[in-house]
Amino acid sequence: MATFKQFSEVFANLFPIWTILAAVVGVLRPESFAFMTSNGYTGCLALLMFSMGITLTIDDFKRVFAKPGLIGLGFIMCYVIMPALAFFIGNALGLSGPLLAGLILVGSINGGQASNLCAYIARGDVALSVLMTTATTVGCIFMTPLICKLALGAVVDVDAVGMAISTIQVVLVPVVVGLTLNKYVPKFCRSVEPFSPIVGVTMTIILVGGAVANCAAGILGAGMTLQIAAFALHLIGGLAGYWGARAFKYGETTCRTVAIETAMKSSAFGFLLASLHFPEYLVRVPSAVSVVWMAVLGSTMAVVWRFIPVKEG
Repeated sequence: MATFKQFSEVFANLFPIWTILAAVVGVLRPESFAFMTSNGYTGCLALLMFSMGITLTIDDFKRVFAKPGLIGLGFIMCYVIMPALAFFIGNALGLSGPLLAGLILVGSINGGQASNLCAYIARGDVALSVLMTTATTVGCIFMTPLICKLALGAVVDVDAVGMAISTIQVVLVPVVVGLTLNKYVPKFCRSVEPFSPIVGVTMTIILVGGAVANCAAGILGAGMTLQIAAFALHLIGGLAGYWGARAFKYGETTCRTVAIETAMKSSAFGFLLASLHFPEYLVRVPSAVSVVWMAVLGSTMAVVWRFIPVKEG
């Protein structure tokens, strides 16, 4: 088991490399991920969240609920700071109207479930990460259409019932099952916990590769300016999340978690919304590019912070 734990550690530490490789394969050989159906995405996300759920306890969530301001901070970062950053970065770099609209759409969507895994690897607060992801996912039902209407003049319909069902399927149920097992069979959970990083990273690799494969044409056709814009959005967003939490005197663990939650968006969902509700094809491209940079930056932050000891205060 000691050897396996060492393997699990090394495998998780190479997370950014696996992410880049999955993205490259997805772009150059999209047929490699043809097996990823909508049910496949749901299953991978649910397994990812379950692998995090067995590492959590009810006390972890009680501790987070005692500080509701943290959830509010994450919500503001997701739906105020990120859309504003997208607007200013896009204009500063002179993106065309459709590409600017697409970048703002990326800034206006909910946080991605892979952020929970990154928070775990970064030694962040996984319970806080799960609750922030859930809050922004539910908030997406009304915030994303509102921002798009105000900023773009577009009416974007979001399937409220579908979003609610997806949130229950891929976030709430797997985490609750994991929590329940942790409460009633803790020894079993401790014995399988070394598998959690491997399962989580593997599911994320498949999800990134599948999302990129679906967006391959858009990524290959994107110019360097858009690549820079997407990279800057996720990087500056992460920095804003970290230092925003620092400004409110939160500890290092919380700051890391807020940074990862802010930087990582559900970019594949943004691609779906752009495909459904914007007739101009170019609006979809920023979401396609964002899938790659969001995953690479999120996994890199996670691994870098894993090697930096947490000093609270």
